[in-house]
Amino acid sequence: MLKNYLKIAWRNLIKNKTFSIINIAGLSIGLSCFLLIALYVFDEFSYDKYNTNANRIYRIDSEIKFGDFVYNGAETPAIMGPSFAKDNQQVERFVRLKKNGSILISKAGENIREDKVVYADPSLFQIFTLPMITGSSKTALAEPYSLVITESTAKKYFNSVDVVGKTLLINEKTNYKITGVIKDIPQQSHFNFDFFMSASELEESRVNDWSTTNFQTYVLLKPGTDKKRLEKQFNRSMTAYQAPQFKKDLGMSMDDFEKAGDYFRCTLMPLSEIHLHSGKMDELGVNGSIERAYIFSAIAVFILLIACVNFVNLSTARSSNRAKEVGVRKVFGGLRNNLIAQFLVESLIVSLLSFVLALCIASQLLPLFNQLADKHISAMLLLSPWAFLGLLLLMIGVGLVSGSYPAFFLSSFQPISVLKGNLSRGFKRSKLRNTLVVFQFSISIILMIGTTVIHNQLNYIQNKDIGFNKEQVLVIENTYILNAQTGAFRNELMKLHGVKNVTATGFLPVNGTRSGRGFVATPAFDGKNFTLMQLWPVDESYIPALQIKIKSGRNFSSQLLTDSSAVVLNEAAAKSYGSESPISKRIYRVDDFTTGKLTAYTIIGVIKNFNFNSLHEQIAPLVLTLQQDNGSIALRINTAEISSLLIQIKNKWKDMAPSQPFSYSFLDDKFDKQYNIEQRTGNISIIFSALAILIACLGLFGLLTYAAEQRLKEIGIRKVLGASISDIVGMLWKDFVKLILLSFCIASPAAWWLMNHW
Repeated sequence: MLKNYLKIAWRNLIKNKTFSIINIAGLSIGLSCFLLIALYVFDEFSYDKYNTNANRIYRIDSEIKFGDFVYNGAETPAIMGPSFAKDNQQVERFVRLKKNGSILISKAGENIREDKVVYADPSLFQIFTLPMITGSSKTALAEPYSLVITESTAKKYFNSVDVVGKTLLINEKTNYKITGVIKDIPQQSHFNFDFFMSASELEESRVNDWSTTNFQTYVLLKPGTDKKRLEKQFNRSMTAYQAPQFKKDLGMSMDDFEKAGDYFRCTLMPLSEIHLHSGKMDELGVNGSIERAYIFSAIAVFILLIACVNFVNLSTARSSNRAKEVGVRKVFGGLRNNLIAQFLVESLIVSLLSFVLALCIASQLLPLFNQLADKHISAMLLLSPWAFLGLLLLMIGVGLVSGSYPAFFLSSFQPISVLKGNLSRGFKRSKLRNTLVVFQFSISIILMIGTTVIHNQLNYIQNKDIGFNKEQVLVIENTYILNAQTGAFRNELMKLHGVKNVTATGFLPVNGTRSGRGFVATPAFDGKNFTLMQLWPVDESYIPALQIKIKSGRNFSSQLLTDSSAVVLNEAAAKSYGSESPISKRIYRVDDFTTGKLTAYTIIGVIKNFNFNSLHEQIAPLVLTLQQDNGSIALRINTAEISSLLIQIKNKWKDMAPSQPFSYSFLDDKFDKQYNIEQRTGNISIIFSALAILIACLGLFGLLTYAAEQRLKEIGIRKVLGASISDIVGMLWKDFVKLILLSFCIASPAAWWLMNHW
């Protein structure tokens, strides 16, 4: 019987090539999209799961509000980990991490810059699953100036992993002893470092200060620990530790602090939720988003539904072609169950062929998808046992879901009515088919509108007036290594043709170095009336080089000695100061909260607000001071010969620092990198939404083709009577245009609500 089902199914597929190709093409495109998105979502949910004790590891996060200052971040005071571990028996171990920025590794007379560097406590390897290839995991970071590196890093510098006991010269001054080599950290980790330096060498790791947040703190809890109860214990302990310091530094009790609506509390973030649920300040890496994972999952399901709807529509639309077959089978004793089985087998064969084609398409497109999504997903995942079982179940499910209604619908025909020619199932009368067309185009239109909104948001980011000109600004990185030669290097750059202005500072209006300080408007400081503001050291060329607009007052001048104690505020800082025109007034920096020591500055100018953090954040108060800072150098250029200019700059760099690496970037690229996630989300949404529309149009094409076949005689008569091609096309399109317009009316408010909420 099964052999007969297969034979008939195959003959039907071959006989109706056009509709078979449309069905298989639609399903295969939908399934390949579904597979790619499923791999992406699975990858997102697999972060940090490689850790053996992932379900018992938590990161302690900080939530701080003090006046206008709000911090919701991943860093905590250095003393928090040791104190909580001592006071709470539920804490089995703790570890602290602190990003180190970049370091220079000396090799063969050259310095190589490495950015994946972090300080860590020795307990790191007892908490996280980071297998040690050589060395002892218990003592690897116990001593100051000890270093653990990854396997690939060991091979990069020594061509071997047997390097324990060897040294690396870091920053041209300190030899670090390698005490361990670990396997490379999996890509699915919320942090990914190549160099782990001993935190014991940091003085700040031993400071008993509860007012600063400078370390990432993780705890390994004992099995069965109640997270909520432990959070409350942590906060009670923190309040007890903070109270004396608040009284000493600010002259206020914790009760007064909290009555003012301020708080300093901690929360426990499960390790497995960091990548998708965190998104806080001072993260160790770039995290994902649970909302984005849900959006992509919904897109995958919608695309698959659209493909299945196509199959149902085409199968039921062609019902009259199969009506006589059903009638004859029933007359000769065919049971309805046998007919249902026949049609389901046909559906499963289409599903099988579509799945094979979809696997080929997905595996071929995966490298391009990885590049688009910034992932490292392997096609071998599709061949793993769990994936094979899942794909098998999905294939069967798609086949059954797509074929169930056509099977029951076609098998329900009455043989007498069919054989007498009394069956009239008019093409336009199928309410279900029309409903399904409206359904699939409503989904397609929602995806299209959502994609348009995302695209407009990206254009907004690109074209918004951010308060400075990011175009044609070349940034030379890490110029601090020039030391005393920085000024001479800056002067040499000013002589180059095409260089309009040069400013030296590490504080640029893109994600990077930041420095918050307390300021008061009067010299009477009581520990309560200060405002936290950003304090950036800049030179006199900073404002003109970045083309920041001055609202009132003037810029710094190196010719005026008094400007060494002058500041320029942005509009937000002027508002916090309490005056929109504070020129010539004094503002005071709080140097010591305990003694109340202040440093006075004269306000000489107010600049327009400019976005120096992400557009997701409000513009914070900012104070600029005339002070040397050699973190980087930014050049405003005006030349079409950028490559030639870069060669000249690099040559001048080599003249002054022959052994130091030369690295540069463009400010607009650095700005755009802040929104890489949004860009990737937008690009992926555009592509998959376009494919969803393509699949829906394939189905519509199939229905139109069948409509034309059914009305061939009518079309012939109309043409004989003088109907034009446009008249014929209009006749065939008329009913479908109505359905598409209805879909638009349904989808538009739904899309508006969804995207407005987003």
